[in-house]
Amino acid sequence: METKREFPERPVVGVGAVVVKDGQIVLIKRGKAPRMGEWSLPGGGVGLAETTKDAVLREIREETGLEVELAGVIDVVDFIEHDKTGSVIFHYVLIDYLAYYRAGTLAAGSDADDACLLSFDDALALPLWDETKRIIRAAKDMASQDKTKKAAVKA
Repeated sequence: METKREFPERPVVGVGAVVVKDGQIVLIKRGKAPRMGEWSLPGGGVGLAETTKDAVLREIREETGLEVELAGVIDVVDFIEHDKTGSVIFHYVLIDYLAYYRAGTLAAGSDADDACLLSFDDALALPLWDETKRIIRAAKDMASQDKTKKAAVKA
């Protein structure tokens, strides 16, 4: 039985990633709710019997065409949206990873209407959800401390 995403009975587990390639990060324009039409991190729902790592690798591949290496969890974020009556429309628990590009050509796919590469600073200048900006900042800090990948991140 699939969990309802709109007006759910319990939170839905989702994953996302800050994907770093040549000092830039990947953003996708969301093709469906929640936050349809907004720029965001690639990601999506976790399937039954799917690990969060497998889910984030699948979602990145489906939405961007890229293969990545996961470096670790950045943070866990709650996304809760209510309607005018106070009912919960969406409730996601999102596990965000830092990932590094390995292979593939960036192209929007599945739930993404567009995909692009931007510097950390250019991405942060966009009108993104506050939590997305916080995760991008944390990813930049985390990546700059990762001695083996330091060359991949440019200020």
